[in-house]
Amino acid sequence: MEKQSLKGWLYLLPAMIFLGVFMVYPLVDVFIYSLEEGFNFVTQTSYGVGLYNYSYVLHNSYFIQAVKNTFLLVIITVPISTGLALLISLGLNSIQKLRDLYQTVFFLPYVTNTLAIGMVFMILFKSTPYSDGMVNMLLNAVGLQSIDFIDGPYWAKMFVLCFYTVWVVLPFKILILTSSLASVNQDYYNAARVDGTGSLRIFTRITLPMISPSLFYLVITGFIGAFKAYSDVVALFGTNLNAAGMNTIVGYVYDMLYSDSGGYPSYASAAALILFVIVLTITCINMLVRKKLVYI
Repeated sequence: MEKQSLKGWLYLLPAMIFLGVFMVYPLVDVFIYSLEEGFNFVTQTSYGVGLYNYSYVLHNSYFIQAVKNTFLLVIITVPISTGLALLISLGLNSIQKLRDLYQTVFFLPYVTNTLAIGMVFMILFKSTPYSDGMVNMLLNAVGLQSIDFIDGPYWAKMFVLCFYTVWVVLPFKILILTSSLASVNQDYYNAARVDGTGSLRIFTRITLPMISPSLFYLVITGFIGAFKAYSDVVALFGTNLNAAGMNTIVGYVYDMLYSDSGGYPSYASAAALILFVIVLTITCINMLVRKKLVYI
């Protein structure tokens, strides 16, 4: 028994080394950086250890704006994208002949470069001296005024960002839910129809419980992905996100490290750990909810 246990640990050793080097060590290193006050990256020295970096970040107006943008993005896009993916997957599941073709069509945006899609969205929504953009042309056609979605009011820019984010994440969610729906045992549906059960009750009592693990997985990964949003925002609003008022938490971390006003790894580490705590807290809440709502 001891030899088998030792053999199992030997098999796990490469993965444990990999996780230790590329996940555990960086996390510990970031935590140490976040406590070093006045850290100088060139000389690798600091003048103290404490919680000043966290206080500075939490009182910084750019970080507060980034947190607001990130939470709005999460709250809006995760439920909408998951709900739309479920509706589309139910529709695809009811189509037998062309289901594979439609699945491929819906999945195409997922394999397209996000920056390229962002450029297309910017062209669709951005007003220029030569054109107001296709979206504004459609608004004008129905008698509405043009809106500068890229450089205009905050709500317009947030609308474009949420629209773009939903568009990007939708294909993956459709793929997962379509596969999950196809794996549900048809005997459950046949038995329910024999008993005269209505479609709505079949959906709530059979379909949802059977695909609830996939839904839970998509909600968790959706929260984590939305909290890590950065490249999507850059594709739409450029690199100076603070000036546009559309920065995210990850964007703030990047700015503290590499932007023209950056070079502050201690502040960046503190912001990164705050993001880690937020994501961990929401994940733990979702895990508690999972016990009551997810059918295993």
